[in-house]
Amino acid sequence: MEYGKLVAVTGLPGLYELMSSKADGGIVRSLDDKSTKFVSTRIHQFSHLESIEVYTIRDNVNLIDVFHAMEKSTATLPDEKDIKAIKKYFEQVYPDMDHDRVYDSDRKKMIKWFALLKKHAVALVLSESVEDESAQGEPGQG
Repeated sequence: MEYGKLVAVTGLPGLYELMSSKADGGIVRSLDDKSTKFVSTRIHQFSHLESIEVYTIRDNVNLIDVFHAMEKSTATLPDEKDIKAIKKYFEQVYPDMDHDRVYDSDRKKMIKWFALLKKHAVALVLSESVEDESAQGEPGQG
């Protein structure tokens, strides 16, 4: 399974692999139970993990940068229900995170998602198109 194909779906727990998309939605497979279903864009929104950015005290960073820091850290993942422990964990693992603009619920999702990615041995690698865009800079800047 490729990191570039993973999405979060509003209103649904966990992460999903986007199998195919249509004008009115997409077919997704749950990372957890491998069930496949159609999800309507009339009800849900899709967020590709590659496109999610995290606020820092400097420039925003891609979520994968936070995941890489978590992967390199020797600290154990905190219990996802312990908000104080989660905040303390991120202060240690990714001290540049802007804790005023990154909500507790977002940090909690990062812990859950990272644990899911590790459980299913998903390689934390951006797809080439995202890497190429970031290497070229933003359009209109130059």
